[in-house]
Amino acid sequence: MSKDKSKAANRYSQLIEAVFLKHYEKGDREVVFERTDIVEAAKRLKVTLPKNLGDVVYSFRYRTELPREIAKEAPKGDMWVIRGAGRARYKFELVSVANADITPSKCFVETKIPDGTPGVIDKYALNDEQALLAKIRYNRLVDIFTGLTCYSLQNHLRTSVTGLGQVETDEIYVGIDRRGAHYALPVEAKGKKERIGIVQIEQDVAVCHAKFPDLICHPIAAQFMDDDFIALFQFEVTQEGIAIASEKHYRLVPPEELSPEELQAYQDRPL
Repeated sequence: MSKDKSKAANRYSQLIEAVFLKHYEKGDREVVFERTDIVEAAKRLKVTLPKNLGDVVYSFRYRTELPREIAKEAPKGDMWVIRGAGRARYKFELVSVANADITPSKCFVETKIPDGTPGVIDKYALNDEQALLAKIRYNRLVDIFTGLTCYSLQNHLRTSVTGLGQVETDEIYVGIDRRGAHYALPVEAKGKKERIGIVQIEQDVAVCHAKFPDLICHPIAAQFMDDDFIALFQFEVTQEGIAIASEKHYRLVPPEELSPEELQAYQDRPL
């Protein structure tokens, strides 16, 4: 981590920790705060506010673990996550550790796919998320994974959802099955060192219900496990919350690396 990034991470930790401790009382399972609390904390700590104030919260919602002073207030088996609670309003909430983060299985069968990513895209992709979304799109991995015919509708769909505030989905597809039924498929993309959080999947479901109420919602998450090795997850809503309905691993390879024996083995696999 560069010196500037390390300094920013330390500043963010100071701010989010101060906000949590201001409102937290022993035994709380939910701690509500507003964006203005971050401004107040910065003044109190004499810390320079970032230009993008929302990035403080975004960082701990999606990229970085919460500071130890916050984490230690979670009972064994639980952890704190940050959820939206309205416009410029958020809440720390305790969830089960087992349900908080989604991690690709280490011992899962992989499927080789001839790589159709244009070389110029590989050359100029600016980050893991952008590269991953491009590889999924050019190799039609959402279609292959779901069995639907899918079309990318929009990248980085940013919208407001009642009760959550502003949310963003990395990419949203619409799909059609062989019956003619229509689907909304929000996709969350993560690099190798990032984590897929259940809060993001919950938000994607909320976006589907708010913006595409007549479509069947199939939220998807994707993560680079290695270069050109991609894990895909599909989720569904159960009475207990969000659950993984399917997981598949795809390795993108040059066409000549896919042998006749492997193709025959794929034909013998159950659908």
